[in-house]
Amino acid sequence: MSAASLDLKRSLSANGVDDDKDSKKARLERFVADQQLLGSQSVPTPHTPHVIQTTRLPDALRKKILVTGGAGFVGSHLVDLLMSQGHEVVVLDNFFTGRKANVEHWLHHPNFSLVRHDVTQPILLEVDQIYHLACPASPPHYQYNPVKTIKTSTMGTINMLGLAKRVKARILLASTSEIYGDPTVHPQPESYWGNVNTIGPRACYDEGKRVAETMMYAYKNQNGVSIRIARIFNTFGPRMHPNDGRVVSNFIIQALQNKDITIYGDGTQTRSFQYVSDLVNGLHALMNGEYDLPVNIGNPDEYSIKDFAIKIREMTQSKSQIIFMPKVADDPSQREPDITVARRELNWEPKVSVEEGLRNTIDYFRGEVEAAGEIVPTGPDAVKPKGAA
Repeated sequence: MSAASLDLKRSLSANGVDDDKDSKKARLERFVADQQLLGSQSVPTPHTPHVIQTTRLPDALRKKILVTGGAGFVGSHLVDLLMSQGHEVVVLDNFFTGRKANVEHWLHHPNFSLVRHDVTQPILLEVDQIYHLACPASPPHYQYNPVKTIKTSTMGTINMLGLAKRVKARILLASTSEIYGDPTVHPQPESYWGNVNTIGPRACYDEGKRVAETMMYAYKNQNGVSIRIARIFNTFGPRMHPNDGRVVSNFIIQALQNKDITIYGDGTQTRSFQYVSDLVNGLHALMNGEYDLPVNIGNPDEYSIKDFAIKIREMTQSKSQIIFMPKVADDPSQREPDITVARRELNWEPKVSVEEGLRNTIDYFRGEVEAAGEIVPTGPDAVKPKGAA
């Protein structure tokens, strides 16, 4: 081989090494940039197509927060808020009614962890705050396995209180307006003790939450656990389970498919509906405030069920007929929160109108119906959730 050929070979070899080094360096830089991007936002998914930015908090300000039931309807929206603030979030869910699709946009993020676990079993974690939301909240779902519903409210709450006691974390219980039963006082203030049938079909949920509240104060008074209790009124919004059998989801799904809108009873019973973002803001304000007595979180804007059905039919431009079916046992005749305490102690009140919230929710369910082809709404009878995970 000539000297010129040898010089050319050495030159090509050296350039090849340099090119290889440059390529590796470029790939490494792209990888680092991708990781930094993934650590600063959510990833768009079919279920959550919009991007949620996350704040970068210093270690001294970043909390480690546990959300039980965090893959559920309300829990996943709470997770979005906490992640956007830059906290480290651990979601605990057994996916009975929760759906992985509700949180999959966070699965890549270094601040997010998802644990498949049932709260009726103890778990050891190190956390600063606990939002205890785990429990089916739809009557058909919590009546499907009433013993398990009671265990979730009792054993699950004991396990979370034990964890809070051990690690000195503050714990917030997602209680419910159902603890007021079929109220004889209207609207319902936190001082009202309720009118509940202890052996009726809804008792597994109503009484389970009532005893959970009792346990919260027992741990506070005996063990000094820092507690918060939110009594949540009817809530709606995107990520509601399509088959949860509640008024908002059923009416919208029926209207979008031009099927009969079914009302159980004569439609004169009333409900108050709040949009999910208002609830999440209320829970966050309660957790991080100083008030530790129960607080109603709900929208006092009250509708009769019949008027609400008419409103949804109009907003969806549906051809559905409204039909009336026999009344469900122990269905409350009226429900409206007195939110005086929330206004005074949390500086909180709902911001999103029912109409604005319904527009967002109708858009969400329109996508769910298109993706599924057809959705058959759940009736009032006990039933296992469909396609939960």
